[in-house]
Amino acid sequence: MGSDDERSVARQGFDVADAVPVLLDARGVVTGWTREAERLLGYTVERIVGRDVASVLAAPDADRVPELMERCRREGGWAGLLSAVRADGTRLRLMARVTQALDAGGSTRRLLLLSELAEAPGWDMSRQVLEQMVTRSPVGVAVVDTDLRFVWSNPALTQFGGGPPSTRLGLRLGDIQPGLDAENIEAQIRRVLLTGEPIVGYEHVGQVRSAPLRETAHMMSFTRLDDGNGNPMGVYYTVEDVTDRHRTRQRLALLDRAGERIGRTLDVTRTAQELADVAVPGLADVVAVDLLESVLSGGEPSDEPAGEAGRVPLRRAGYRSVSRRAPEAVVDIGEVVTYPAGSPPIRTLRTERSWREPKLDPLGEAWAEHAQGGGTAIFLELGLQSAMIVPIRARGVTLGLTTFFRRHRQEPFEEDDLSLAEDLVSRAAVCIDNARRYTRERDAALVLQRSLLPHRLPEQDALEVSACYRPADELTGLGGDWYDVIPLSGARVALVVGEVPGHGIDAAAAMGRLRTAVRTLAALDLPPDEVLAHLDDLVARAAREEGVESRTAEADNTLGVGSGCVYVVYDPVDGTCTMAAAGHPAPAVVMPDGHVAFVDLPQGPPLGVGGSPFESVELALAAGSTLALHTDGLLAAGARWAVDADRQRLRQALEKRADSLELQCRTVVDALVPDRPYDDVALLMARTRVLGDGQVAEWDLPADPAGVADARRTASRQLAEWGLDDLAFTTELVVSELVTNAIRYATGPIRLRLIKERALFCEVYDGGATAPHLRHPRTTDEGGRGLLLVSQFTQQWGTRFVPEGKIIWAEQSLTDAPP
Repeated sequence: MGSDDERSVARQGFDVADAVPVLLDARGVVTGWTREAERLLGYTVERIVGRDVASVLAAPDADRVPELMERCRREGGWAGLLSAVRADGTRLRLMARVTQALDAGGSTRRLLLLSELAEAPGWDMSRQVLEQMVTRSPVGVAVVDTDLRFVWSNPALTQFGGGPPSTRLGLRLGDIQPGLDAENIEAQIRRVLLTGEPIVGYEHVGQVRSAPLRETAHMMSFTRLDDGNGNPMGVYYTVEDVTDRHRTRQRLALLDRAGERIGRTLDVTRTAQELADVAVPGLADVVAVDLLESVLSGGEPSDEPAGEAGRVPLRRAGYRSVSRRAPEAVVDIGEVVTYPAGSPPIRTLRTERSWREPKLDPLGEAWAEHAQGGGTAIFLELGLQSAMIVPIRARGVTLGLTTFFRRHRQEPFEEDDLSLAEDLVSRAAVCIDNARRYTRERDAALVLQRSLLPHRLPEQDALEVSACYRPADELTGLGGDWYDVIPLSGARVALVVGEVPGHGIDAAAAMGRLRTAVRTLAALDLPPDEVLAHLDDLVARAAREEGVESRTAEADNTLGVGSGCVYVVYDPVDGTCTMAAAGHPAPAVVMPDGHVAFVDLPQGPPLGVGGSPFESVELALAAGSTLALHTDGLLAAGARWAVDADRQRLRQALEKRADSLELQCRTVVDALVPDRPYDDVALLMARTRVLGDGQVAEWDLPADPAGVADARRTASRQLAEWGLDDLAFTTELVVSELVTNAIRYATGPIRLRLIKERALFCEVYDGGATAPHLRHPRTTDEGGRGLLLVSQFTQQWGTRFVPEGKIIWAEQSLTDAPP
C-alpha cells in the first residue's frame, strides 16, 4: 500500500461500529478471532488462530506484514488498504487500521480493524477533496430541500444570475429568476422527490437574469438526497450552459428544413416565398424577398443591377411575418417596391455584400416606399429593432435581395445570425436561378407547343369534337403530347393523338415535325396503317441520317424516336371508323346508351424503333357514339397488371354525363389528372354523326361515253333538289371530266356519288389502279385539259385508293351557295 492510500484512510476516518476486530501479537500472529471476522473472511477460529495473519492476505500485501507490524510499533498505529483472500478463494478489498492494545501484564498486542471497501463508497474522498470538487467546478450545483428552497449552492451557479450563494438561502427559483420558466423546472424537482429516479439531460430554454437580451439554453440533471433512513431530504441538481450547442443545433435544423422546403418547385415566386417561410420565426420576425423584374419573367439579370444613385425596379416575391395581421406589409406580393438611392438595400445590391445593423434608429424612415400610396413607414411604428440585408446571388449574378428584421425579440442580430442568413439565401439563390432558367425554357417550350397545337378545331359536320390539353408540372417539364383533327375528302375526318418521349423544347419541336408529317400524309388519303408506316419510315430515316455514333436518349427525343400515335379515320356516310396505333393506348368508345368499351386495337411498335407491320381495324359506330383518344398521361403509367384498374377509372369517368362534350372532356381530365400532373395529358373526344339520305346521292354508270350526258343531267337534277343550282354548271363540268376519264382509262364498274356537307363533294369510283396526273397541255394539244379545268373550277381535288380501285374526287365550297 502506498502512502497516499494511508493518508486518505486517515483523513477519511474509520467507522468503528462497522469494523471487524481481530487480535494479533507483536509479530502479526492471530491470537483472537471473532464471529464477525468469520462471516467476513469465512475462516473458522480453529483454522485461523495461531497462524500468521499473512495467511489470509493476498500478495503482495502478505509479504509486507512484518514491515507493517514494525511501523505499528514505531509509529503507534497504521491505516490503509489490504487485499484478503476468503476461505472460498475470492479476493476482497478491505480498509484496515492497526493500533496497539496494552494489557495489565505489559505485553504488547495489536488490534486489527477491518471494514469491507464495498460498504464504504467514497473512502478516498476526504471532505476537503469533495469541497474542492463542488466549489471549483464550472458547472452550477445547488441543493434544495423538500419545499424547493435553496439550502446550498456553489459559486459557479452565480454565472446564471440570481446572486451569490448566501442570497439564495431560503428562496425558491422563481424568487431569484422571476423571468425564468421556473414552473417546469420545479415540476422536474417534484418528480424526482416523489419517485426517487434521477433526471439526466433535461434541457431548458429561456431567458435568465445574466443574459436578459438573448435566449439561453441550459442542461440540467436532478438527483434526490436521502437521509440514513431512506427518507428524501431534498434534491441535488447541476446546471450547465449549452446555449452555443443549442444554437448550433437550431441552425443546423433550420438549414435542414431549408434543404427540404426550398426549391420543391421550379416556380420563382413560390421559391422566394419558401425562403421567407423557412426563415420565420426560426431566424427573424419579418422577412421580405425582393427580386429583379427580369428574374420573375425568366430573363437574364443585369451584371450591374444598381447604379451609384439610381433606383432599381424590384418586385416583392416573398414575405412572411410572425404577426398574422402583418401591418408592416406595405407592399403586396407581385407589387413593385423601390428603395431610395443610398439606402442599405441599394448599397447591398451595388456592393454585393451583406449588411447588418444590430440596433436600428427607432426614428429612422423605412427604406421601402409604399407601392401605391407613396407614403413611408417608420421603424418606431413597426417595432423593427434589428435588420440584415443579404444579396441573392447565383452563378456570379445578383438576382435580388432578402431583408431580415427582428421586431418582437429584444436580441439583436449577431454575426452568427448573418452567417446563417447567408447560408439560407445562398441555397435559395441557386433554386431561384434554376427556376428562372426553367421559367424561360418552359415559357419558350409552351409558346412553341401551343403554336404547334391546333388553335381551333376545324368546322365539319361528321363529328362533334372537343379537346383538352394539360401540360406537365414544372419539375417534369413540358412534354410532347399533341392532337389534331384533319378534314378529309368525302366529308371524312381524321383524328390523331400522339406523344413524343422526353420534355422541353426538343420534345415540342419533335411534336411539331410529327404533326406536320401526319397532316402531309393525311392529305394523300392513305389508310391509317399506311400513314403510320410512312411516319415510321420518316422517323427511322431521320435517326439514321443523324448517325449511329451520335445516337443518345436526348437525340432520340429530338427526332421523335419512340413516339406513340393513334390515327383514326371516320366516314359519316356509313358510320365506319378505321384506326391503327403505333405504341399508343387504344381509344375508348362511349355508346349512345352510355356503355363504355375499349377498342381491341393491335399495337404496332413505337415510331422509329422497327418491328412488326402496322394493322388497321375497322368498326361501325352508331350515331351519337363518342370516341375518346388520349395519351398515357391520362392514366397512371404503372405496370401491366395495373392496366385493368386504369381502364376502370377511365370507364367510370367517361360514364358520367355532362351538358356538353366540351364540359365532359374537361370533367374527365379533372377527375383523372391533378392540376400539375407529372406527365402531359391530351384528350380528344369526338361524337359521331351520320349524314342523312338527303345528303348523299349515288348512281352506277355504264362504261359508255354516251352515258356521260346522262350523268351530267342526273347531277343537275340532284343539285336542284338540294337548292344548289348556282353550282350546276361547275358540277356538270366536273362530272363530265371525271366520268369521261374513268370510261377512257379505267376498268370495271363506274359509280358517281355526290355528298352535300359543308362542301359539295363529287366522287367518281372506278376499278383502275392508276392515278390521273394534272398536266398543262400545249396550244396544239387536243386533250389533257380536263383535270386542269377541274383544278381551276373547284376548291381542291385528288385521288383516294380503296381496296377495289380508286376514287377521284373534287370539292366545291358552299360558302356562297344558297342554303
